[in-house]
Amino acid sequence: MKEKLKNILNKKWYLPLEGKLSRVISSFSLAEKTVFTFFTVLLSITGLILLFQVNKLFLVEVPDYGGTLTEGVIGTPRFINPLLATSDIDKDLTTLVYSGLLKVNNYGGLTNDLAESYTISDDGLTYTFTLRDNIYFQDGIRVTSDDVVFTIEKAQEAALKSPREASFAGVRVERIDDKNVSFTLKQTFSPFIQNLTLGILPRHIWKDVSNEEFAFSQFNTKPVGTGPYGIDTITYSGSGLPSEYHLKAFKKYSLGEAYITHLVIKSYQNEKEEISAYKDGDIDSLHSISPKNLPQVKLSDDEVVLSPLPRIFGVFFNQNVAPVLVHKEVRLALDAATDKNAIVKSVLDGYGATIDSPVPIKQVVGENTSSTTSEERVEKAKAILTKAGWKQNSSGIFEKKDKTSTVTLSFSISTGNAIELKEAAYLLQQQWQKIGAIVEVKIFEIGDLNQNIIKPRKYDALLFGEIVGRDLDLYPFWHSSGRNTPGLNIALYTNLKADKALENIRATVDLDDQKTYFDALNKEIKNDIPAVFTYSPYFIYIVPKDIKNVNLGNLTEPKDRWANVNEWYIETNNVWQIFNRNK
Repeated sequence: MKEKLKNILNKKWYLPLEGKLSRVISSFSLAEKTVFTFFTVLLSITGLILLFQVNKLFLVEVPDYGGTLTEGVIGTPRFINPLLATSDIDKDLTTLVYSGLLKVNNYGGLTNDLAESYTISDDGLTYTFTLRDNIYFQDGIRVTSDDVVFTIEKAQEAALKSPREASFAGVRVERIDDKNVSFTLKQTFSPFIQNLTLGILPRHIWKDVSNEEFAFSQFNTKPVGTGPYGIDTITYSGSGLPSEYHLKAFKKYSLGEAYITHLVIKSYQNEKEEISAYKDGDIDSLHSISPKNLPQVKLSDDEVVLSPLPRIFGVFFNQNVAPVLVHKEVRLALDAATDKNAIVKSVLDGYGATIDSPVPIKQVVGENTSSTTSEERVEKAKAILTKAGWKQNSSGIFEKKDKTSTVTLSFSISTGNAIELKEAAYLLQQQWQKIGAIVEVKIFEIGDLNQNIIKPRKYDALLFGEIVGRDLDLYPFWHSSGRNTPGLNIALYTNLKADKALENIRATVDLDDQKTYFDALNKEIKNDIPAVFTYSPYFIYIVPKDIKNVNLGNLTEPKDRWANVNEWYIETNNVWQIFNRNK
């Protein structure tokens, strides 16, 4: 081979008519040679430019591998384990290190991950999954259906006390063969499929760990999973706790190696420390900063990425405790008088959206451009009350008299001792007092509020937030069966048509049918006004502008920001379109 190459390099090459061309050029006068040389050089340069431009026409910029993103989070990692994770930092790292049969996509829906495909039986009771070929744990061991069965059965063990136990209660999981596994439900439950994003544990590591030892295993802080990133190194604080996790892209991840080669997750004890680290350049990105603290961040070349959170904040009426709220016109007037835009502006600094129903919004929206003024809202609310027989007394407070008693438009709002809740409560108090109501605000520590106010249902009206899952299962919040503790129906709402709609939503997997039932539910709630819905906050994510393809979609929890992290990139390359593997 070397000899052939040497012969080619040493070989003399001859161009046709080379001799004649040389003789013609040598016969040129000096002026003619100068002109000839000039045009030859010009032709060469023009040709090169033309070739360069033609080449550019065929080139496209594509993601390339490389780069590091350092992100700050609040808290200390303890359980990087899909069966035990409860804190945001644990869920963050669990999402990066582990993967499930399915994963959340950019649109808030589900897509295949470890699973190649799946089917749902006609009766909606059996889900059968087929695993991809050649999927591996980060220690090189192949993933099989045995790992899936082990993970689900371990979650179901009451002695483990896993937060995921309820998700698989009554579900039978069976190994069909190495690649196929089935889940059988006792009754149709459409939200069930959302549970199959649960990260899969490596059976070969965990099978001999008892339930008593499970929470103390080293693999809770040094996990081995199948996700887009694996643990590279861990830095510990002076007290011996993990303070930094250095992650490296897993080359055998089921959906392809992540473009960003390294992720560094640094933990901080509070928001103040995290913001300080960002300002000092110790971290590149951070999330869930309070809108009030955002001006302190002093963004430069970074951008704020927003996503709606499925958090429904509103005032939930307890008509059993406050008889004045039994009157529908009172609830209607309070809703009419509520300036929701003012709440979003004042409480969230604009980082949120106004809402009118218990169903979360699906996209970031602009400000409500309603032309209704504060004075017009007040007058509308007063007109509603007046039409229903309410009259203002000498102090301007609305009252309604019958033959035996007088009802005064007076009630209290109970809420938690959190900045945003307190601000919203006092703003609502001001807005509702303008229509002629006496409104008292009662502030409680969150633990006290939950234990002594919400559980026994001892409130007139409750300003609170509901976290709706990705499955949009509103049954726990609005079905009449949840009126009493431990139910979550804090409006103590009872409506047979609404109950039926909620039951039907759970019982069907057909999206069109579900939409019909959701519309029916909204219609009943809008008519009954069991609550005044106020706002949903946005998830605030600050990332460098050189991190491309960050698409948050619809988040349920902060960890969902990593949904397409394997597609994020920093480095780029230029290739001809025909060689673009991303097209």
